[in-house]
Amino acid sequence: MSDEIKKTEELKELRELDNEAVETIYSVVKGEESELNPDKSSHRYECSSCGYVYDPIDGVKKFAIPSGTAFLALDPLDFRCPVCRKGVSAFKDIGPRSAPSGFEENLNYGFGINNLTPGQKNVLIFGGLAFAVACFLSLYSLH
Repeated sequence: MSDEIKKTEELKELRELDNEAVETIYSVVKGEESELNPDKSSHRYECSSCGYVYDPIDGVKKFAIPSGTAFLALDPLDFRCPVCRKGVSAFKDIGPRSAPSGFEENLNYGFGINNLTPGQKNVLIFGGLAFAVACFLSLYSLH
């Protein structure tokens, strides 16, 4: 009896999983927003060369691109960065304006320490400590 109860419970779980999978596939085919098919029309794009950020809410007045124009709707042959004149391939998706900045966006800020590997950070920290100790010990030679 207990084996039959376990099998019926497993069948119920499988049916629930199948229903969720069908709903997910249906929403993707239908074109609704989901984690598998996000809407990128409101995403901002940053030029990796100069740091210019194309925001579809603002558009580009210099090139007569009206506000509300998605980056993916721009002509990749004609559009250039207004600052450094790089092509569309130099731009990277940084997400919508409402999304918080992530780790990758913040790597370029500060004194460049964010780009160091963990080994380089250890050398910097412990090297600085060793230098400070050497300076402190050198004060004894002033006698």
